Amino acid sequence: MKKFDKERLLLGLAAPLLAIVVAFLVTALVLAATGKEPFNAFGIMFDYGTKSDSQVYILNKGTTYYLAGLAVAIGFRMNLFNIGVDGQYRLAAFFAAALGGALTLPGVLQIPLIILTAMIVGAMWAGIAGVLKVTRGVSEVVSTIMLNAIATAVIAYLLQVGRLGHLDKAGTKISTTPIPESSRFFEFPTTPTPVWGFIVIAIVAGIGYWFTLSRTRFGFDLRTVGQSGSAAEASGVDVKRMIITSMLISGAVAGLIGMPTLLNDSFEYSGDFPVGVGFTGIAIALLGRNHPIGIALGAALWAFLERGSGQLEFEGYDKEIVGVIQGVIVLCVVIAYEVVRRYGLKRQQRQVGAKLAAQARNSDQQEVSA
Repeated sequence: MKKFDKERLLLGLAAPLLAIVVAFLVTALVLAATGKEPFNAFGIMFDYGTKSDSQVYILNKGTTYYLAGLAVAIGFRMNLFNIGVDGQYRLAAFFAAALGGALTLPGVLQIPLIILTAMIVGAMWAGIAGVLKVTRGVSEVVSTIMLNAIATAVIAYLLQVGRLGHLDKAGTKISTTPIPESSRFFEFPTTPTPVWGFIVIAIVAGIGYWFTLSRTRFGFDLRTVGQSGSAAEASGVDVKRMIITSMLISGAVAGLIGMPTLLNDSFEYSGDFPVGVGFTGIAIALLGRNHPIGIALGAALWAFLERGSGQLEFEGYDKEIVGVIQGVIVLCVVIAYEVVRRYGLKRQQRQVGAKLAAQARNSDQQEVSA
């Protein structure tokens, strides 16, 4: 049993590692083709990415990416492609910021209320896609793409002066009313910049994700439906209820994505609030194979690559080369998973064949002895 687990672990690690190696090799060829020295570029990224301020950046940015990866992974484990995480988290952050700026409660009450609001809004927005899927058969890919566009329009409509928008003193930026200092999340006093305290919530979310899927009946049913809906239904699982529940949970976690930025950095929602994080979460969930530790490593890698892209510009390299690395990683990880999956199946078939042959030989020897 231990031997099987070790082999499965090695196969699980092979795909993302292979994808990363191939991505860097392809990027090296692209750099060489344009007359740039590839290994020097990688060296610049590594040196800059390991500095103390870069490490803090990676932890802070990685916290946001980790939550995005978890939100997407919940859908993946259910065989649902929740492509609407980006709209869910932005809409959740907007309403949470508006509520936080409108209230003046003690921080011990207001912070949980802001977080809870974000989770409820994210869950409700994702739940629309779940209801459409089970009642009308609408693909969650189509519905969540449309909901992303609607979320953008809703935010644009409400983020105006006279509605939920607030014009700053300079008269140049419209945002929600800033959250009072008493309702801002704590930070770890590291140098040169602090580490956002919301990393603790991200760790708790990762542990909760692992425990729910690996140690509860609900997690077992969720994984069963993801593997075969008909088989799960035959065993008594309410597939439609599981789909809606999974989308609600995925949306609730998506609501947490904007909280590190809102409660530890910007303290308001404006036009420059991060966008596209939900789509980054798709790549990170794929890279991490929907495992909480793998997602954490994928989030750290993504943050590291983004951090290194800024330094490359100062050294005469195009920062878009990091986009090439990220894109090739996503492409390669899908191919690598399929290669490793087929290899794993063939390996299992050989093992089963070897065991059957050994049993047949033992049976023949017993007959001869008799």
